Amino acid sequence: MAAPTPTTTSRRQFLALLGISAAAVSCGTATANGGGSGAQVSTLKYQGAVGAVTLPELAADLGHLGDLKLEWVGNTISGPQDIQSAATGQTHFGSAFNGAVIKLASSKAPIKAVISSYGSDQHSYGGYYVLEDSPIRSARDLIGKKVGMNTLGAHYQALLDIYLSRGGLSKADAGKVEPLVVPPVNTEQSLRQKQIEVGVLTGVLRDKALATGGIRPLFTDVELLGPFSAGTYIMTERFIKQNPDTVRAFTTGVAKAIEWSRATPREEVIARMTEIVKKRGRNEDTATLRYWHSYGVAETGGRISDTSFQLWLDWLGERGEIEPGRLKAADLYTNEFNGYGKG
Repeated sequence: MAAPTPTTTSRRQFLALLGISAAAVSCGTATANGGGSGAQVSTLKYQGAVGAVTLPELAADLGHLGDLKLEWVGNTISGPQDIQSAATGQTHFGSAFNGAVIKLASSKAPIKAVISSYGSDQHSYGGYYVLEDSPIRSARDLIGKKVGMNTLGAHYQALLDIYLSRGGLSKADAGKVEPLVVPPVNTEQSLRQKQIEVGVLTGVLRDKALATGGIRPLFTDVELLGPFSAGTYIMTERFIKQNPDTVRAFTTGVAKAIEWSRATPREEVIARMTEIVKKRGRNEDTATLRYWHSYGVAETGGRISDTSFQLWLDWLGERGEIEPGRLKAADLYTNEFNGYGKG
């Protein structure tokens, strides 16, 4: 069966996902906080990912959250959807690409990033792949070509734009490169069937495609930027203010899980994750866990820095999606509640 033909998702559709109103945010967080009863929340509602173990789930299983409990309410369909759910009070925290966090904050959603959630390193990275015999060797070779990725206006389109810019392309020429939405599970097939000329591959899908052969990387995000944290967990400012001890337990626990995953032999981490997925009884396939390499978080304990946001602030400003200079990186996050390594 042929892979589905890639379709372009409009900028308007993507922004609509993030375009929540301040009123909705205020109403939603009141619900999530139990109406401001005074007692701090002891169970955090969240969305998971099929066949995967998130850092909070790992932290809970390792006992790093203490008395704090997690309540799974379903699986997320994307980073923007996950943080929107947190902003509107359907969940207590969510994770997304930092560019999506900036977009949500620019819509006046009162949110703060509290700890890094994922990134790229030598073990876990996103690659832009072409067929082995493709004539594409440089940024200029991409003019007029189709590049398949999971979401437009997010991490992988940002990296593509940076690659084109560093490759010397003018805005006019860069505009002739066509990013398309292709479901990750269809990317390899779309590339091999030449429906696209370049496909973004990560994780198990990348490893399987490379094992099959016949493709090569044009570039990877870690080659372009070096190791970096790309996403964060966010909470609403109201929730943080009303539940400081809860936020501290969550953030510090996740930080400990990050460092545990870094210090523990990969085989042991995978075995622990497999056990977690089996225990939760959601009828999930654990086969892809054997391809796990790392969470890719760059900083010790997942602490956030201005650089985690500044690159994407500049990118979104250049694209005209946010007003340049209106948001400052330091206002988008806090490390106040991350107790890893303190005392």
